[in-house]
Amino acid sequence: MRALITGGAGFIGSHLAEALLAQGQRVTAVDNLSTGRIENIAGLLDHPHFQFVYETIHNETVMDRLVSECDVIYHLAAAVGVELIVKDPVHTIETNLNGTENVLRLARRYRTKVLIASTSEVYGKSDAIPFQEDADRVMGPTTKSRWSYAESKAMDEFLALAYHKQFGLPVVICRVFNTVGPRQTGRYGMVIPRLIQQAVTGQPLTVYGDGQQTRCFCNVKDMVRAMVALVAEPGAVGEIFNVGGTEEISILNLARRILARSGSRSEIKRIPYDEAYEAGFEDMRRRVPDITKIQTMIGWNPTITLDQTLDEVIAQFR
Repeated sequence: MRALITGGAGFIGSHLAEALLAQGQRVTAVDNLSTGRIENIAGLLDHPHFQFVYETIHNETVMDRLVSECDVIYHLAAAVGVELIVKDPVHTIETNLNGTENVLRLARRYRTKVLIASTSEVYGKSDAIPFQEDADRVMGPTTKSRWSYAESKAMDEFLALAYHKQFGLPVVICRVFNTVGPRQTGRYGMVIPRLIQQAVTGQPLTVYGDGQQTRCFCNVKDMVRAMVALVAEPGAVGEIFNVGGTEEISILNLARRILARSGSRSEIKRIPYDEAYEAGFEDMRRRVPDITKIQTMIGWNPTITLDQTLDEVIAQFR
């Protein structure tokens, strides 16, 4: 099997590349290193079955060749992180919409299966917890750039499903919930690496808002295992699957747990959303996946606890 990973030098992409190589697959990773890092794949560059291509997915000439040479595409390339989304909304929208359109168009040309990495952000401000794949979505106003990411990824889903319905393209959509593990940085607002870095360096742990917003975190190894299994399952084609952890925790309690597990004596400092991001910033109060569908389809469940994951990331930053 020959796999192409867009965003292959990113946090999830690099772990996915390792997993596929361990299965004996050939892997090509394409990344323009805007958010990915060459350090993430440094250990793979000499692998005989691994190829890295430094390029944007908008380059149709290069992408045409790469797609023609693969059996499956894991489309992970996207603008990521709340801070980046708020600060650079044009990049967010263009990367997500135009990049996905290019990937799907080329996949259709060569009849290549595609896994689209979508996001839990598409549920918006819905309070129908836990989120189910076929539930209604509740979005904020277009004047809030925070929602541009969610809407662009929703359009990615619409487009992928349209290619499947109209052209028979084999697509699988994976709605990724908060994913964490080694190699993730806090550079673009990812909460766990940001808090852990603060804890191990003796800085105050910055919790945005009142800290009562809750999330469910999934270890990247569990996430990768789900993606690979969904691609291998014929019944997953044309379907959408939530993939995420099931232990719900408030960000304030997450900060307290990080302090306890790291042995840090740092304090916790609350920062208003307006100061952290932008005036009028809106956030999800709860983000909890219903994973019944993926459990039924492939028997997937997260296996790595939050405490294990925190210990892995603490060790990385130390």
